[in-house]
Amino acid sequence: MKKFVLLICLVFAGVLFIAGSKKRAEFEMHEALIAETNDCLDAADWKCAERGVRELLKTSPNDTNLQLHLAGILFEQERYNECVQYVETLKFKHKDLDYFVEKSKRLEHEMETLGVEKSMHFRVEFDGKPSKKDVMEALAVLEVAFDSISTLFDFMPENKISLVLYEAKDFQGVGARPDWVAAVFDGKLRVPANMMEYREVYRPVLFHELTHAFVRAMTHNAVPLWMNEGIAQVIDASRTGAERPNGAAPNLKMLTEPFVNQPSTDVALKLYWYSQRMVEELLKRGGDDAFRKFAKCVQELRKLGTDGALQKYFGTTSKELWESVQ
Repeated sequence: MKKFVLLICLVFAGVLFIAGSKKRAEFEMHEALIAETNDCLDAADWKCAERGVRELLKTSPNDTNLQLHLAGILFEQERYNECVQYVETLKFKHKDLDYFVEKSKRLEHEMETLGVEKSMHFRVEFDGKPSKKDVMEALAVLEVAFDSISTLFDFMPENKISLVLYEAKDFQGVGARPDWVAAVFDGKLRVPANMMEYREVYRPVLFHELTHAFVRAMTHNAVPLWMNEGIAQVIDASRTGAERPNGAAPNLKMLTEPFVNQPSTDVALKLYWYSQRMVEELLKRGGDDAFRKFAKCVQELRKLGTDGALQKYFGTTSKELWESVQ
């Protein structure tokens, strides 16, 4: 009898263990989905984020935070009518929801008023009243740049990329920026509308900022600044052949931190010059297939780390690369 009772206890304990293991596995999968979705949101990878949020809503259909995120994701994908319709089904109020509805309706109206057709790979927002010519010119240049960069990298971002033509500094993006910064990429291409008056300026700028968009799509932003800025300059070609700046070279730490933290134009130019030289050295080592090797390298930065990816594809480290351009 004692053995029978012991057997029953062991079987019951086994059932509890299996049930507990299943719950743990489900919990771990849920946590992994949350982490992946947050990663996609941080990187403005909207299709990836939408898949994650919709999956999470299956188990938490009344989670207002998830509902708010889904409304924002629809807005960011230029699905304005769908965004408005979704918000109207929600049973709670929030200032961000009001913003999505108001901005969606205004953007639809402005696009119709300007007569701007939607671009294949870009969505446009504007502060002020840019001319239809400026908007169409920006989109035309960006589409050409998109084809060129996607061919170079053998990579195509899954999401549409946002272009903001702005007049007021309020639309320049989040955070204070030094005076030497004009166009930026912070998840959106932000370009001063008046820059469109100068063809020799805006063409390399659009190529430069679009390169950042590609790099972000490939890395989810896990990329050292020297690599990100260096490849953007190689592609925009505006500083190719520039003379080495005077003074001491920046250290490697300075080349990995945000350049917009530098208030000095002279220091910023030095950081850009050394970044470009480091990437040019990489591409020189990559041979005929250098850009595709570079793309594969940056795609593995999150998994291998900077030096691991550099060793795998180019047989070097960031320190060795930095020392080679001194």
